Amino acid sequence: MIRGGQVLLKCDNLQPSSFFTEIYKYFGLNYPKFYKMDNLCKLGFLTAEILLKDTNHSERYAADETGLVLFNAASSLDTDRIHQQSISDRNAYFPSPSVFVYTLANIVIGEICIRHKLHGEGTFFVEEHFDAGRLCAYVKLLFEEKVLESCITGWMEFNGDHYDAMLYLVEKRTPETDRIVIFDPVNLQDIYAQRS
Repeated sequence: MIRGGQVLLKCDNLQPSSFFTEIYKYFGLNYPKFYKMDNLCKLGFLTAEILLKDTNHSERYAADETGLVLFNAASSLDTDRIHQQSISDRNAYFPSPSVFVYTLANIVIGEICIRHKLHGEGTFFVEEHFDAGRLCAYVKLLFEEKVLESCITGWMEFNGDHYDAMLYLVEKRTPETDRIVIFDPVNLQDIYAQRS
């Protein structure tokens, strides 16, 4: 787990769900619903927690001024597989509503919005790979059209044992200088390439 280039926590040889639980405990979080989430939601929830920690973001923006724009390649495929297994065998047919609810990738946006009381734009795009140009263009459009003043955006992937998350907090104007924040595809691509 890295924030702003600093390694916050590293746990080698742990399965993703165990690693997510270690992160949850390490930061002393108290959100019992975390344990019911699928792995994509846990990944998004934890990444947003770390991103927003110590930012006083909610004090600077109204709930409808901050949105979430996320991208990944697999959508909710990991949870879809679990759901498919539960309905494949007609003799052991037992679809679980608690699994089915997570068969939409945008549920991770809902979980983050509930936790941080955000009411702005929420969009989840499925792309073959991280596309910094498309991400920048969409967020800038939301700013230009006065839909948002700030946006949590980035890549949020969970598929099998592979996970990859990188979130940015982008603000239309910085509180210190009241100038447009530098937010461009080249910088985003560089950060994405250095994330490991």
